[in-house]
Amino acid sequence: MFKTRYGEKGWCIDSFEFNYKQQYFIVLIKLYEDAEAKPDYALLKIEFLRQGDFDDSLLVHANSAKLFVDAKTLREYFNIDYSENLGCILQQFNQHFSNFIPTKVIETKSNIQRKAMVCSLNQSEAENPNKLYCYAVKEILKTDGTLGQRSPFNDNKTRLLRPELYKRLRNDTNLSFCYSVDPNDSKLDEDILYNWTKNKNK
Repeated sequence: MFKTRYGEKGWCIDSFEFNYKQQYFIVLIKLYEDAEAKPDYALLKIEFLRQGDFDDSLLVHANSAKLFVDAKTLREYFNIDYSENLGCILQQFNQHFSNFIPTKVIETKSNIQRKAMVCSLNQSEAENPNKLYCYAVKEILKTDGTLGQRSPFNDNKTRLLRPELYKRLRNDTNLSFCYSVDPNDSKLDEDILYNWTKNKNK
């Protein structure tokens, strides 16, 4: 069903759209963090978000063969009627779902996909979900004074929200991109780069 290809280009998250019986979802594919607990044989996490209500979601673990979720949970979330041949219906659901899974990471996302991905990335980094407006970059310093590394969440968020700025600074992994909830705080790429260069040379 799934392969671990989603980490090949530095992405810790991906998304695609899915529909089932006139129900529409954004599906998020998430890689595990290094120290994150996971079920045996699971390769990644799948989160279904109902379009129009992202709070109505279902998070499951998955590998290349199956979703790690019990039949009752799956049936209730997707409004699948109970029947004597429930096993066949769930098998049909899995087959239907597999037809929507992209064969490679598609970096061009719809607005609703991008919104879902950024919201999830903010949650993963315990950030306010409304921090969407980039105003600066800063060097990451550990408590011992050595340089740290940009988090995959901050990295992927900037790839989605500020792709041109990201391209210019992607190789400087000691920099973190700073975000605000206030759209008035947003700065142009040139201003962010100028301020960073000015502060760096002080």
